[in-house]
Amino acid sequence: MLDVEELSVSYGAVQALRGVTFQAQDGSVTAVLGANGAGKTTLLRTVSGLVKQQSGTVSYDGVKLSGLSVENIVRLGVSHVPEGRGVIEELTVEENLRLGTLWQFSHRQRRSVLDEIYELFPPLAEGRSRMASTLSGGERQMLAIGRALSSKPTLLLLDEPSLGLAPLVTAQIMALVRRLARETRLTVVLVEQNVRSALSIAEEAVVINLGRVVIADRAATVAADTQLRHHYLGF
Repeated sequence: MLDVEELSVSYGAVQALRGVTFQAQDGSVTAVLGANGAGKTTLLRTVSGLVKQQSGTVSYDGVKLSGLSVENIVRLGVSHVPEGRGVIEELTVEENLRLGTLWQFSHRQRRSVLDEIYELFPPLAEGRSRMASTLSGGERQMLAIGRALSSKPTLLLLDEPSLGLAPLVTAQIMALVRRLARETRLTVVLVEQNVRSALSIAEEAVVINLGRVVIADRAATVAADTQLRHHYLGF
């Protein structure tokens, strides 16, 4: 379980997160929603160790992540897919995927792990020798998620996976996220501007406004709250 307690983060004089508290249960999808600038990306970056908190704690599976290096957080089973489909364009698809296995597996184990990723994403299997720079937007997102999954995480942090993608590709990626959570007990924290898609696959939802949690409840409850949706989520 991911447990975030009274988390506050500032960038100089700008307070990005203000006492954020929520939990994400094992094998569930938790959608983190809110307007641009609400603090959603900062939240994920703090959990993964890229940003240091001002106060509060982040714990995963009973271990405090605060103060740990990014590498050690990955070794604990946490993978982060940042906004923007960050892949290394100068490498091939397979070389990108291999990067995710370096800290976790022996040479012999890596082949089996990569085969599992190719099974999840057939377009990557077909283009494993292609340079990442030649991939479409949807294929790059598949590669970014595949690389995160290649370290065999138990907690996946996904930042705007549908950004810039066609509706059909977005639906495919959302369906995959939901399937992974249900079938492999992967815990997913999903930051997403496509609120309807996020709520359709999430069990829980956290709505953030100006760095504060407005509501943390069942996703179905948030989806049914017309006033909250109009005020904070824009639909």
